[in-house]
Amino acid sequence: MSRFKYLAKRFALSIPVIWLGTSMTWFIIYMGPIDPASRLLSQGQIRNPAAYEAAQTQLGLDQPPLQHYVDWMTSLLTFDLGRTWLLYQGSNVNALILDFLPRTLWLGLWSVLIAVFIGVSMGFYAGMRSNSVSDYVASMGGIVWRAMPNFWLAIMLLTLLSTPAWLFGFDYQQFGVPLDGLTGSPDMSRIGTVDGFLAATKKVLPAALVLGSASMGNEMRIGRTAVLEVKNQNYVDLAKAKGVSDRALVWKHIFRNALVPLVPIVTTEAFLLIGGSVLVEKVFGINGIGYLFFEAATSGDLPLVGTLMYIFILMTVGINLFQDLLYTIIDPRVGLEGT
Repeated sequence: MSRFKYLAKRFALSIPVIWLGTSMTWFIIYMGPIDPASRLLSQGQIRNPAAYEAAQTQLGLDQPPLQHYVDWMTSLLTFDLGRTWLLYQGSNVNALILDFLPRTLWLGLWSVLIAVFIGVSMGFYAGMRSNSVSDYVASMGGIVWRAMPNFWLAIMLLTLLSTPAWLFGFDYQQFGVPLDGLTGSPDMSRIGTVDGFLAATKKVLPAALVLGSASMGNEMRIGRTAVLEVKNQNYVDLAKAKGVSDRALVWKHIFRNALVPLVPIVTTEAFLLIGGSVLVEKVFGINGIGYLFFEAATSGDLPLVGTLMYIFILMTVGINLFQDLLYTIIDPRVGLEGT
């Protein structure tokens, strides 16, 4: 099986996953114990039969369940996502997602980069120097980072950065980080310019550090274990016996093979970071898709919740497909079964 056929097969298998996840979302929202029509009405209108019937018609709930399901699925597949009920009442959902999603993707990107470059690097460093002081310090640091909940670390970081500068002996202003600029949404409209890129990055870095902290410790631990396993393989001893230089031995034989078990960890953590951004975005005031999901859920805007769940499902499947692509790049043997 060629690489292209392998990826095409994985893409085809993702279609039923999207259908099943979307169908479950529809069933939970529209066939579950919560009545969407009553959420649309004010307290005084709930007992008004005419108002309730009008709300049912507005939501399409006066249709047979099968017809409503088909219409809802068709709207999602064509990205005709309609308008909100309660949150930003009457706003176009497509426009809301295009406005909120880039901020979450920007936050998630930096969270993944921080987790990968710090966590994997520390794991590989500890694995190459196993049972040394450096190994013990790196391992202990990974355990400590892994143990700290995101919401607690977010609050502690905000408290630390908002402490008067005289306690630390320097002023954050010299780094271009005003104390009132630690929270809020990045301006994604100027991301294409150098100043806009730096401003948007600076805005999300504290939140990205918090969001990537748990994954950082996990990837460090897995990376260390992977290096220790690869380092003791027979082909590494054979390469040493052939006189392969230390640099080539590390980069071509040890690190590349140690990356294989890290691929599913990194890609899985990537979605967890994006999904876990709900609380972090709330604490740091970043108006991303996680914040929008939180507001829609708490306000009872159930169709918007269902639409955002559909976006999360697409993001999950997309990350899994990216994982399969990385597998074929790092390990060319993937996808060649049966040839």
